[in-house]
Formats: sequence, C-alpha cells, structure tokens
Amino acid sequence: MHAEEGRIRNAMRRLVVPPDEVMRELGARGERMVARARLLLCGLALSLPLAAAALGAGTGWVLFHLGAAVLAIAVALMWLVLARVRRPWLPFASCAWDVTVVTAVLAAIAAREPSVAIAGTTGVWPFYLLVIASAALRADGRLTLFAGGLALVQYALLAAAVSALGPSWDGLVSLHPGVSGAGSETLRVLLLVLATAVTAAVVRRMQALVELSGHDGLTGLPNRSWLLQRMPHLFATARNSGASLTMVLLDIDRFKRVNDEVGPLAGDRALRHIASTISETLLADEALVRIGGQEFVMVLHCPAGSAWERLDRLRRRLIELPFLPERGQEAFAFTFSAGIAAWPQDGASTSGLLGCADRRLKLAKAAGGNRIVARDA
Repeated sequence: MHAEEGRIRNAMRRLVVPPDEVMRELGARGERMVARARLLLCGLALSLPLAAAALGAGTGWVLFHLGAAVLAIAVALMWLVLARVRRPWLPFASCAWDVTVVTAVLAAIAAREPSVAIAGTTGVWPFYLLVIASAALRADGRLTLFAGGLALVQYALLAAAVSALGPSWDGLVSLHPGVSGAGSETLRVLLLVLATAVTAAVVRRMQALVELSGHDGLTGLPNRSWLLQRMPHLFATARNSGASLTMVLLDIDRFKRVNDEVGPLAGDRALRHIASTISETLLADEALVRIGGQEFVMVLHCPAGSAWERLDRLRRRLIELPFLPERGQEAFAFTFSAGIAAWPQDGASTSGLLGCADRRLKLAKAAGGNRIVARDA
C-alpha cells in the first residue's frame, strides 16, 4: 500500500514539474497541431450560418452567426501564427481560450433555451472533453491539470448560475432518461474529473516513454538520441548568450579487462561507478551522455583550455577512486583517453563536433591512452 501511494505521489510530482527540452519540443509540435485543428473546426462552423441562410433563416440570425464564425476563424489564425514559435505561455493561453469559448457558447444557449443549456444534448458540452484531451498533445502535465480544472470551475459556476435562476430552470435535460437536475450535473462534473485524470495518465506515460527512449538503462545517463535532440538547443543558447561550449568524447582505457576478470555484472557496476564519478565533476547545465559501451560524451560550458584542465583533474580523480568489485578482490583504477572539440571552431553541428572529438580520441588511443588531445596532430 505504501509503495503504491509512493508511486502515485511520484507520478503527481512529475506531472507538475516543467517538461524538459525534449518534451517542450514535442509540446510545441502538439500546439501547432491543435492550432490547425482549431482553425479547421472554425472553418466548418462557418458553413452553418451559410446553410441556415440557404434554408431561409432570418437575416439577423444569419449575420450574427456569420460574424461570430468569422471572428472565431480570425482568432484561430492568430493562435496558429503564434504557434510557429515556441512560447511557454501559449498552450495555457490557447487552452484557456478554448475552455472559455465552450462555456460562453453554453451560456449563450442558456439565455434562450434554459432547459437544455447545461445538458450534453446541445452537442456543445462534449467539447470540454475534447479540449481536455487535446492538452495531452502539448506533452505538459501542468497544462492537463489546468485545462481540466478550468473546465470544472467554469462549468460548475455556469450550472450554479442556471440553477439559481429559479424553478423554471429545473427541468434540465439529462444525459440518461430518469436522471435530471443535480444528478445530471454531478455526472457531468465526474466525467470532467475522469477525463482530466485519464489525460494526465496519458501525459505521464508519454513522459516515461520519452525518458526511457532518451536515457541509458544501465547508468541512467542521457543517451545518443537525447544528445542529438538536445544539442541544437544548446547551440542556440550558446549563440544567444555568447557562452563557450565544448564537447568531449571519452573512452575508458582497457575496460574489457573488468568483464574478463570479474564478469559482466561487475562490469556494469564499474560503469555506474565511472558515470557517478564523472557526473560529480559537472557544473550546472552540463551533461554526461553514454553513447555506447565504455564511451561517454561530456558537454561542458567552458573553453577548450579549461575543459582540458578539468579532464586532467578528472583523470587523476578516477585513479584515486578505484572500483572495488567485491571485498577481498583487487580494485580497478581506471584511466581514460579523450578528444576535445570546441564549438564553433572545431564544428558548428553535433556531427561535426563528434567527428572532430572522435579523431582526437583516436590520436590519444594511438599514443598509448591515458591522455587528452585538444588539437589535431
């Protein structure tokens, strides 16, 4: 029971934590997708007053609804234009707009048809569920909770206002025969809560899958996929701030001897020991990535010269903190070879930096290992 409660609390905490760079990029794509769908729905809504005019509806009614449809299309176009650039506040603003539009339409219906204003028979109320579900496309748990909470508050206030207007408002059409009034509204509130919970679970599952796909299962470090997705944003940040950026390709010397002498399980523990030791030397916003076997990539926010000095200290630290497989067994003191590539001098792209760092790593290996190369021979 305690373990289950712990998992639930952990899932809730992860939902309200701001998404990482990969999830933000997925969310930006989802925002553009929602913006296109919103524009399409508004375009379809434009056909309704036109069809009503063809069937002989009053001119005033047609003009009013035609104007509302044109306004909705204009606003939808605005959201689509804004979505072309990633903006942290945009999903919350557009989601609040969508929820409020649904509430406003229900309120407008209430002014004319109180008996069906709150009931789902109007075909409007289910759009609350659609807006909540669309929050999952933005890949942000906070947005899901925001959309569901806002829909609950607005609908509850609207239902309370309708109920407070007097006995003539009591005969609300229910979702099912025999269910009316407060029971019907309670059911719809529960449906909003359920939709929010299901959507939040979907978002958390998406986050978990992205984390698994972008991280190494053995060490928990980011992997090559994470590196390829993350580096363009690091380049942009360094370019805008004028900060230094250096990539290090690091390979543990003669690591195979661990597997040969004490077995692969000890080798896995040794890799975790090495990863932990290296990670302790990183500064804020720097990264250690495992790209395979005993190869790691370090992304450092410092010039190449400073990176060389830090790696030299790390080389000595690894020797001072050997890996002990089991009590009574011989400890392994690891060394490494490394190639350093500075952005943008040695490469303006991820592949360019990796290629340069790999070339220098091979020079370090050819020279006998246990050394760091920052320049081509």
